[in-house]
Amino acid sequence: MAYYSHVSTGWDSLDVIIDHLRRGDNVVFQVDSIDEYQKLVSLFVHKALANGERVVYLRFARHMPLLAPRPNLTVHPLNVDQGFEFFSTQVHSIITREGRDIFYVFDSLSDLLHAWATDLMIVNFFFITCPYLFELNTIAYFAILRNRHSFKAIARIRETTQVLIDVYSHRRQLCVHPIKVQDRYSPTMFFPHIKTQGDLSPVINSVEATQLFSELTGNIGVDSHRHLDYWDRLFIQAENLLASSASAEEKQDMVEQLSRLLLTRNKRMLGMIRRFMALEDFLQIKERLIGTGFIGGKTLGMLLSRKILLQDPAFNWATVLEQHDSFYIGSDVFYSYIVQNGWWKLFMEHKTREGYFQKGMELKTRMLRGVFPEHVRERFQSMLEYFGQSPIIVRSSSLLEDAFGSAFAGKYESFFCVNQGSPEQRYNNFEQAVRKIFASTMNADALAYRLQRGLDQADEQMALLVQRVSGAYHGTYFFPGAAGVGLSHNPYVWQKGLDPNAGMLRLVLGLGTRAVNRVEDDYPRIVAMDNPLVKPSTAIADLRKYSQHNVDVLNMKANDLQTIPFWDLTAEKLNLNLDWVGVRDTGTDRDRHFGPSAAGDQWILTFDPLLSGSPFVPCMSDMLKRLHQAYETPVDIEFTVNFSRAEDLQINLLQCRPFQSIGPSAEVAMPEDLPGEKIFIRTQGNFMGGNVCLPLRRIIWVDPSAYVGLSLSDKYSVARLIGKLNRLVADRTERPTLLLGPGRWGTHTPAMGVPVRFSEINHITALAEVSYQDGDLIPDLSFGSHFFHDLTETGIFYVAVYQDKADVAFNTGLLAQLSDMTLEVLPKDNRLSHVVKVYDLGYEKMMLRANVVSQEMICHLV
Repeated sequence: MAYYSHVSTGWDSLDVIIDHLRRGDNVVFQVDSIDEYQKLVSLFVHKALANGERVVYLRFARHMPLLAPRPNLTVHPLNVDQGFEFFSTQVHSIITREGRDIFYVFDSLSDLLHAWATDLMIVNFFFITCPYLFELNTIAYFAILRNRHSFKAIARIRETTQVLIDVYSHRRQLCVHPIKVQDRYSPTMFFPHIKTQGDLSPVINSVEATQLFSELTGNIGVDSHRHLDYWDRLFIQAENLLASSASAEEKQDMVEQLSRLLLTRNKRMLGMIRRFMALEDFLQIKERLIGTGFIGGKTLGMLLSRKILLQDPAFNWATVLEQHDSFYIGSDVFYSYIVQNGWWKLFMEHKTREGYFQKGMELKTRMLRGVFPEHVRERFQSMLEYFGQSPIIVRSSSLLEDAFGSAFAGKYESFFCVNQGSPEQRYNNFEQAVRKIFASTMNADALAYRLQRGLDQADEQMALLVQRVSGAYHGTYFFPGAAGVGLSHNPYVWQKGLDPNAGMLRLVLGLGTRAVNRVEDDYPRIVAMDNPLVKPSTAIADLRKYSQHNVDVLNMKANDLQTIPFWDLTAEKLNLNLDWVGVRDTGTDRDRHFGPSAAGDQWILTFDPLLSGSPFVPCMSDMLKRLHQAYETPVDIEFTVNFSRAEDLQINLLQCRPFQSIGPSAEVAMPEDLPGEKIFIRTQGNFMGGNVCLPLRRIIWVDPSAYVGLSLSDKYSVARLIGKLNRLVADRTERPTLLLGPGRWGTHTPAMGVPVRFSEINHITALAEVSYQDGDLIPDLSFGSHFFHDLTETGIFYVAVYQDKADVAFNTGLLAQLSDMTLEVLPKDNRLSHVVKVYDLGYEKMMLRANVVSQEMICHLV
């Protein structure tokens, strides 16, 4: 086949007008009907095939096919319903595979509005696709329907494409009007041309031109909504529908449509939306939405859970729930940020197997210094003016986040904006918080999480939730009276008689960061909802040690998030409602604990008065039960607690998501009369994972006595070594592994345990935290924390082994009977072989059994 730069449209007369097509051209026809576009496509394809060119047809619209199958024509059916990223990735992959010098025909881009409902994302798709086609020397045909898109969208398409042609039907004659023809010119090129006797003739007479355009304008009509994105016009339609006498069925149809465009594609969540949300709820969301697209899982969970409670006939939740005035940043802002900053090609490289982590890290770096479009910056500024100098928190709310089966707990960032200083300083701080959250989508842990769950190719858009921080001023500090995490199912009851179905709370004074994060050397109050005052120990020394010692606050004067020792706050004589949250420390050794300089009353944060002398516990219990019932599964919530001036209890429900508990429900028979030498671990309570019977094939043991003697750098080396061993496991079904080590797994402080990242233990079957008093290494599951959610979602069984307890058996001497494979498995890492040991077991040689009812857990040789 001979190669020519000039290519025919298949219509000689049109070729003359635009001086032919050029390789690299993207050609957009603005038409009144698909029939007009199909005629132009047929001429182009017929000529191309006759000249031996390869033609590819991308078929995705609901209209009739533009082309019938024929030799040398490849048809690629595409799915638009899974979102912008999935569709764009499909197209990018096809173009890459097909290679250079291909002729393309696309269905009408206007049909994408049905799935995406926004001109912005169609423009983004065109903006990333056309340069790639140009780079590969292709010719591509596109169409848009007249009056379906905003003027701004048409202008962006005109800027991007090489050729833009208006096509009209005038008195049953085809009228062609070139608007843009790049790098070509003739004296009559940009006049309208009317088809007469098969040829196109320019309308150059002023009388005829005025008459022509007057008639065309009259036929088309003037639509003032053309200044708006299709998204805005859709919501105007919804608003008019709500104000009309439309039937309930018509309104529900609009709810269904908006749900799939604004809230979620998840079928279970869509079912709940039908039950609890109405058309007016969507209009309220739109009023506080910046940009377009989905509001994300975290925002949906917050809004939906509030609707569930407010419709509860058994209780008037409006008197208890603190109102919210949150704003939502739509997920399309995230994609537009990537597209408009020129990173889409890098984003596509990240989606490949080879570039998944490496290109992800490169993209993360770039996303920290990108620029937002002016119209988005204006909306950001308007929102900040609304909040004034009230502190706000910017929270991730990705499309997959807080969904059934994928909580993404702690994988993405959230940032407090204390919101003090000049307007410019406050704006810059906010914008940087948005950049950091967008960049957190490329965090190594987030990428590993998505990869492990088969979500690495899923459409994962980042929306944002901007909330007013719940709390009050206490001197120069700002924080709530209490905050915490609640679970409607307690997977970790620590003594017999506690009901797992009653739920539990993880409660702190101050900001809830100390409840959702795994804090070091600090202990939030764990509350069993069926017996809120019960504690693992009532000794004053234990109450003091295993209580909260530090409080996270916003320092309004310093314009910063800070952690303040609790006794420093009490010394400042702030209005902390101490009689509600603590008890006085009457222990004789309190000076040794607090220091001799601590004067006056000292308090221990137990929250006992709040738990026993207020409606807080029954209120939270009812909340968890109601949400559990509506979700038809256990739920996990985040909340704050404040008191109004009238001392009335106010609860701010910040977040609600399905909670994935683990382990089968069937009761497990426990072995009887096992000889002591067969028992590796036996404990009463202090485990999580349900009723299980797990065969083990490998044990990884971090020796506490050897670990505490290591340098700081070597302790981090141990963590990386565990990561290597974790990767060797790969398939948990083939080699179920028990990992044991001192203190807390996943700590940020090596003195408290082994500082692994969760991606370094995610292939483990069972995890044990072992106490070791010589190094003051104490297990701590941190119920409700992000680490806790990682364990439950991944299905990792957890047990805390307190060696000093009378009802606990821990026989490390049994390991001597097993095959030590350390040097064989890790021949190049023998420097730490005295610390990290690997033992392989024969098939079903060791079993781990747990029974939730009897609260027994035993790991034994068979």
